Amino acid sequence: MLILFAVHFFSFTFCNDKGPGINIKDFGAAGDGKTLDTKAINDAIDAAAKQGGGTIYFPAGTFLSFSIHLKSNISLYLDQGCILMAADSTANGRYDAGEPNAFDQYQDYGHSHWHNSLIWGENLENISILGPGLINGNGLRRNTSERRPWGNKAIALKLCRNVILENFTVINGGHFALLATGVDNFTINNLKMDTNRDGMDIDCCDQVHISNCSINSPWDDAICLKSSFALGYLKATQNVTIANCTVSGFDLGTFYNGTYGRKEWNRVPDKEGPTGRIKFGTESNGGFKNITITNCVFNFCRGLALETVDGALLENVSISNITMRDIVNSPFFLRLSSRLRGPQGTETGTLRHVIISNVMVYNADSHFSSIISGVPGYDIEDVQFNNIRIYYRQMDSSFAKIPTVVPENEKQYPEPEKMGIMPSYGFFIRHAKNIKLDNVEVSYLGKELRSAFMVEDTKGIFLSRVNAQAVKGAKTFVCKDVEDLNISECTGYKNKVYKNISNASF
Repeated sequence: MLILFAVHFFSFTFCNDKGPGINIKDFGAAGDGKTLDTKAINDAIDAAAKQGGGTIYFPAGTFLSFSIHLKSNISLYLDQGCILMAADSTANGRYDAGEPNAFDQYQDYGHSHWHNSLIWGENLENISILGPGLINGNGLRRNTSERRPWGNKAIALKLCRNVILENFTVINGGHFALLATGVDNFTINNLKMDTNRDGMDIDCCDQVHISNCSINSPWDDAICLKSSFALGYLKATQNVTIANCTVSGFDLGTFYNGTYGRKEWNRVPDKEGPTGRIKFGTESNGGFKNITITNCVFNFCRGLALETVDGALLENVSISNITMRDIVNSPFFLRLSSRLRGPQGTETGTLRHVIISNVMVYNADSHFSSIISGVPGYDIEDVQFNNIRIYYRQMDSSFAKIPTVVPENEKQYPEPEKMGIMPSYGFFIRHAKNIKLDNVEVSYLGKELRSAFMVEDTKGIFLSRVNAQAVKGAKTFVCKDVEDLNISECTGYKNKVYKNISNASF
C-alpha cells in the first residue's frame, strides 16, 4: 500500500497539468509567441528564490522574452513542446546592457560581457537548465562588435558553481549559444545546438564534464575551451572531459531539420570554410590543463585545434578515439605563437605533454596538411601521435605555386589558412621538441606533388611505423635543421638515428 501511494504521489507531482515546481503561467506568462513573458518568468524565479529555491516550469507554448535573471538554487525546466524565444530588440523592450568590464580590451567584446543575454547568471550556485524543450535565439545578434542593448548570447554564466545543463536544444544561439566564464563543477549533457556562431565557450572553468552533445556551428567553433582575461585575473580552464560528442559545420538550420545542407559554406565570416570543430583558444591567457577528449565525431568542419597564443600554458591533454570526415583544413593544428593579447609583460606561453591516439580522418583538405608549429625560441614539446590514419583529398588548381617557406606569422590570428599552402601534404612540423609518431599513415585521394613530411628546427623526432603514400618525383621526408631523428620500422627505410641534419630529403 505504501509503495502504491508513493507511485501515485510521484505521478501526481510530476505528471499533472501544471508540471513540477512553479508554473510560469501562474505568474501571467501567455506562451503565445506574441506577448512578452519576461516579467512573468522573472517574477516566478524571484518567488522561488524567496522560498529558498525550486523549479521554474515552462509548459508547452512559445514564450517570448528578453533577459532572464537566474538565481541560486533555481532550476529552469523546459518541457516538451516548450519554445523559449529570444525577443527582437526592435520590439517593445530590450535586453540588459552589457555590464562594464575594465579588462575588455584583452578579449573580443562578446567574451567580456554576460548580462546582454537571454538567460544570465552571476555569482550563483546550484543552478540548472533542464528538459527536452527548445531555446530559439532568433532575436539575438551575432555580431561581436554590437554595443547597443541587444542580446548576443543565449546563455551566459559568470563565476558560478554546481551547474547542470541537460537535454534541451538551442537553435540560432547568437554570438554564443553558451558562454561560461569562471564556472566550476559544471556538467553539460545531451544538448543539441544548431547555431549561428559559437556553440559552447568554456572559459576559465574548472571541473567540467561535457558529454553526449551534438553541435552544428558552421560560422564558428562548436566546443571551444578558452582562458581569457575577462575576469581580470588569470584562471586556467582545467580538469575537463569531453566525451561522446559530434561536431559539424552543415548549413545553419539543416542539422536541426535533418537535411544536413552543404551549400552555404562560403558564408562563413572568414571565408575559410565551415568551422564547427573542437578547439582550445584563441583567448588563451590563463592556461589549459588536465583535459581529456574521447569518442567524438567531426563531420564537414575544421579539424582539431590546440592553440596558445596569449601566454598560456597548455599541457596534459589526452585525445583518443576520434573520427573525422570531410575536413576543410588541417586535421590537427597545434599552434604556439606570440599574439600576446593581455596585460603588459605577457610572455609567449608553452604547449607540451599532448597525446593524440586512435584517429581516423577521411577526405581532409590537402592545402594545409597537419601542422605542429611553435615560433623561434619557443618549441612545442612532448607530443605523441599514435594509431593515426589520414586520407587527404587531391590537389586542385590553387596549387599552381607551392611555397618552399612557410611564414612565421607570430602575431597573426592562429588559423591554418593564415599560414598558406603547406609544402608537405601529410605533416608540417616546425619549432618543436620530442615529437613522436607511432603507427601513423598518410595518403592522398588523387593528384599530389609534395613530400609527405616536412620537419624544420626540431630536436628529437621519433618516427616508428610511419608510412606515407609515395609521390612521384618527391622524397617522403624533408628535414631542415633537425637534431636526433630516429626512424624505426618505417616501410622502405632502415632503422637509423640521424644526429644532425642541416638540409636533406630521403
